[in-house]
Amino acid sequence: MEASSRSSLFCLVLITILSSWRCVCSSSYLIGMGSHDITGPAADVNMMGYANAEQTAAGIHFRLKARAFIVAEPDGGNRVAFVNLDACMASQIVTIKVLERLKSRYGDLYTEKNLAISGIHTHAGPGGYLQYVVYIVTSLGFVRQSFDVIVDGIEKAIVQAHENLRSGKIYVNNGELLNAGVNRSPSAYLNNPASERSQYKYNVDKTMTMLKFMDDEWGPIGSFNWFATHGTSMSRTNSLISGDNKGAAARFMEDWAEQNGYPKQDTGLLADLFGSIIKRYPRRVSNIVPQPNNNFDELIQLASSIEATGGRRLASTSQRIRRSDMPKFVSAFCQSNCGDVSPNVLGTFCIDTGLPCDFNHSTCNGKNELCYGRGPGYPDEFESTRIIADRQFEKAVELFNSASEEIQGKIDSRHIYVDFSKLEVTITAGNGKQEVVKTCPAAMGFAFAAGTTDGPGAFDFTQGDDTGNPFWRMVRNVLKKPGKEQVSCQSPKPILLDTGEMDTPYAWAPAVLPLQILRIGQLVILSVPGEFTTMAGRRLRDAVKAVLIKEGNGQFNNNVHIVIAGLTNTYSQYVTTFEEYAIQRYEGASTLYGPHTLSAYIQEFRKLASALVQGQAVSSLVSPPDLLDKQISLLTPVLVDTTPLGVHFGDVSTDVPDNSTFNKGQIVNATFWSACPRNDLLTNGTFALVEMLDSSTNEWVPLYDDDDWSLRFKWFRPSKLSSRSHATLEWQIPENTPTGVYRLRHFGASKRLFGGVSHFTGTSRAFAVL
Repeated sequence: MEASSRSSLFCLVLITILSSWRCVCSSSYLIGMGSHDITGPAADVNMMGYANAEQTAAGIHFRLKARAFIVAEPDGGNRVAFVNLDACMASQIVTIKVLERLKSRYGDLYTEKNLAISGIHTHAGPGGYLQYVVYIVTSLGFVRQSFDVIVDGIEKAIVQAHENLRSGKIYVNNGELLNAGVNRSPSAYLNNPASERSQYKYNVDKTMTMLKFMDDEWGPIGSFNWFATHGTSMSRTNSLISGDNKGAAARFMEDWAEQNGYPKQDTGLLADLFGSIIKRYPRRVSNIVPQPNNNFDELIQLASSIEATGGRRLASTSQRIRRSDMPKFVSAFCQSNCGDVSPNVLGTFCIDTGLPCDFNHSTCNGKNELCYGRGPGYPDEFESTRIIADRQFEKAVELFNSASEEIQGKIDSRHIYVDFSKLEVTITAGNGKQEVVKTCPAAMGFAFAAGTTDGPGAFDFTQGDDTGNPFWRMVRNVLKKPGKEQVSCQSPKPILLDTGEMDTPYAWAPAVLPLQILRIGQLVILSVPGEFTTMAGRRLRDAVKAVLIKEGNGQFNNNVHIVIAGLTNTYSQYVTTFEEYAIQRYEGASTLYGPHTLSAYIQEFRKLASALVQGQAVSSLVSPPDLLDKQISLLTPVLVDTTPLGVHFGDVSTDVPDNSTFNKGQIVNATFWSACPRNDLLTNGTFALVEMLDSSTNEWVPLYDDDDWSLRFKWFRPSKLSSRSHATLEWQIPENTPTGVYRLRHFGASKRLFGGVSHFTGTSRAFAVL
């Protein structure tokens, strides 16, 4: 063959390959991942979730994150963005302000239509970031720090995902996870029709649905999954900020990905770009460390010669061990219809007798405050959190590794605001005829105050109360006595708080709610602003699926994947079935808009689903209020931090003992003179470090920070009004920790009475790990 002929053939083959590559890539998406620190004030602020006024933050178990993915059609087509928050729930005012910021950056690229912001429902995050009164009473009103760090973190996570948009593919998988949730209101579930219950094997949903994100060049770059279980492995007395079981599972999955080299990149290049690779450590397994020294006598002698440094001022704040500017794997464990699902899988027991609680009312000799659910690590709530997190993590890895069904098809979304306080709903009555009913202004029943077996209430409230009592009615009437129409509308719920008709100093509860559907090929996400119970979620999914298949002209079949994203875009408490509502356990008493709330959701989501498949636009006639300017805060600001005469911030008050040696699995701690963590949240920084001595360079290398499972930062004052405070760093030495010399380092920021904030640090005495 002549050279010219060979050249022509080569060009033809090359053109064919490139054309084929373009054809394949045209069916893929642009995908981007992002995450950012949203850890709020680790002192003085009430935790959101249990409504326990005595549960205030006093340290960090591990940090909270906003994790985002964006999926876009190539060539400027449709896109959707989903943000998962290590927070109790989404907030309407947070959503409003995030959208305003995104509009100023990107115009109409990200709007209320195609952006979903969802909470994992941890009950161990700082509160005060919602705008309605009933949700910020225990936090003493609005907490600007909590609000700002969440808004900032969401925006930065989305910006990061947007800037990371690259060609890639998405895979979907699902499977059963049997041991991570139980029904905490089984008596209410049993009131659903037997014929309906017989269609399901379990009284909670056991399915985890996983999305696997694959970059065309880098390979795996992230995963998001949806699974229903409450974020209540950490108890109502916990004071450490924590993402609970879902936040922990996300960290475990991201660590696993890092250990497996995801995303796949040139390690040498990264080392050149970002400094020595030696300072990057996975959170669970430190497999890149200075050469361990196995001469134990030498280690002990070296450790005993290194004393605490004493506190000193810093010119700048602390930095994280893991560089946030490096491409990284992002994993989120999202919430679903968790309304009646508890992670406390061992059952409910009376703390006074050890006997099982009453089945119908979850009481012990008539007292609800004695009945608690037990997690799998009982009585250690941290161990329960780890176990439930591990179970979700292990299932997620299994689904990730076996995912083979590629997501293909359109990207689309629909969104509408609906006034749930007076919505007409068409239902099918018992005689088979259609009738029109209405939802009601928001109200909470007596059983709301009883709490749940995850976190019982107080006084004499009990779950299953459909009558109320005269004393609490009298107390209620001081605030707002509900009218006859409201009482009738909410029946059989006895109204304890008529929140939907209370507006002093501003609205106590939402009336206008956002409903949203996101479509990514054959995956459909139903964004709901509350906690659907198991059966309520099943009915909603089935109703939407029927519309998609019937009206979709072949766009969908029985293989469509429908997930419920709970606690999304705003928060409006619970949604039960009509039958569960009649029982008036906690979830029914917290279903705000009356017995037909679920029917209203189903009706409106059917409309959205129909508009989605038929390509019709939808528009809102109402919108939620922006109440930011009306917010009131009663939280006392930090006035000043002090130490005793001659003591510096960062000095050790209780050091590691002299000549200390520790084995793997043991706990080492040191306590420092500190200052209020509210002075600086140290976003993307850390209050705590474990450092290892690299004997070859005589430099201290950071191994663990306050985002690690093994290291806890605990802060406390000697008395409530004291200007003095302490920080204890507590490190449970992981089993895979290399032998060596270690020390603990504390970072903080102190407030001067007439001045600004000064940053400081201090270290403990060194110790040996053998």
